[in-house]
Amino acid sequence: MKGKPLDADRQPLWKRLGWLAAIWAGSVLALGAFAQLLRLWLT
Repeated sequence: MKGKPLDADRQPLWKRLGWLAAIWAGSVLALGAFAQLLRLWLT
């Protein structure tokens, strides 16, 4: 029983890598902002 391939499987590699990079950069920025707020609060 083989289902339909997911839409992500049909996306070009550059687009999937672009999403990976965007999500990674967003998480790094969010963590950096949280760290700065924590630093301001503790000092």
